[in-house]
Amino acid sequence: MPSRSVAEEVVADTWLAVVTGLERFEERSALKTWLFRILTNKAKTRGRREARSLPFSSFVGDGDEAETAVVVDRFARDGHWSTPPRGVPEERLLANEARERVEAAIAALPPNQRAVITLRDVEGLSAEEACNVLGLSETNQRVLLHRARAKVRAAFERYLEEGPR
Repeated sequence: MPSRSVAEEVVADTWLAVVTGLERFEERSALKTWLFRILTNKAKTRGRREARSLPFSSFVGDGDEAETAVVVDRFARDGHWSTPPRGVPEERLLANEARERVEAAIAALPPNQRAVITLRDVEGLSAEEACNVLGLSETNQRVLLHRARAKVRAAFERYLEEGPR
């Protein structure tokens, strides 16, 4: 596991799977064996997912391995600037307006579509995680996400045709 926090999340996911699946335990093996199998599967799945993404802290600048290219302290926990940069160019202001339009389009969606697109595209959850959180089948989650993305895309295209405010 790349970090202690990821390992703790795997353990939490494992306990959740054990608690929710305990009634399906068939006693074909020891409870300990069953629990470790769940833990192993959760860790493998998470490891594959973590291998596909790189945290900002892994990027280094100009050959100096001791320093990162991104100063993590410049960002708050929610990923926004802790202190915004000065002298924001017009392109950035327009990008902020575009982001606001996308957020407004998401807010206007029906509740189930809004929940799926928020979990998947805003929060970055996997399809499986979103299904578990919302209690949806994979097919239903996929359909809701497709419809939500189509509506947000259409709203954004209308914004682009209108031009900035």
